[in-house]
Amino acid sequence: MKGDDLITSWSAAEIADGEPPAPHREPLLRVLTWGKAFLVASHPELGRTGPVCPYTQTSLRKDLFHLALPSPGCTDLTSAVDSLRTRYAKLAAPLCDEDRELLTILLVLPDFDPADSSELDQLQRTAKDEFVAEGLMIGQFHPVCDEPGLYNDSFRPLRAPLPLLAVRQLLVFDLPFLMSDDTHFDHYLQRFAPAIPPRIRDQLVSRVVQ
Repeated sequence: MKGDDLITSWSAAEIADGEPPAPHREPLLRVLTWGKAFLVASHPELGRTGPVCPYTQTSLRKDLFHLALPSPGCTDLTSAVDSLRTRYAKLAAPLCDEDRELLTILLVLPDFDPADSSELDQLQRTAKDEFVAEGLMIGQFHPVCDEPGLYNDSFRPLRAPLPLLAVRQLLVFDLPFLMSDDTHFDHYLQRFAPAIPPRIRDQLVSRVVQ
């Protein structure tokens, strides 16, 4: 377990072993069960082969998959989300480059309205600028999230049993998630331009000629 004034996090192995105690464990276990069932599996509507998330299975196997909750009494969720960057940096510091790409933290927000994702969407949009600037991706998952899949507009890959925010390292294949914002796109180019693979270069060309 890792804790500070705003969030507390546990690895998937710690949660599976019974941490934290009830009632805090129930939402974490619910999300972890979903991750192990949905994210690591293929789906007929995904639009490509392979699992929904290509990294989750290895992240779980290496115990680099972490879940967090706002600490009891935390009322400043914007600051709690911001503290995810500090938590991620602490967890990432001792890791090699390969393992750092697999490190994931899910901040579970069980008090958010499960029928309305607008508050979570706004929280993610507000945080994304600083996260991307520091080489991190932050994405929102929600029971009614309407974000479409990259390969099938009818698929909803970001639907989870509880509202949550997911944080991981920014990867070269994240370009489609950054092209709609010029600042995010510039951060991406600064980080990856020297080693962009051909498939991603094609996406860049498509953006320029639009």
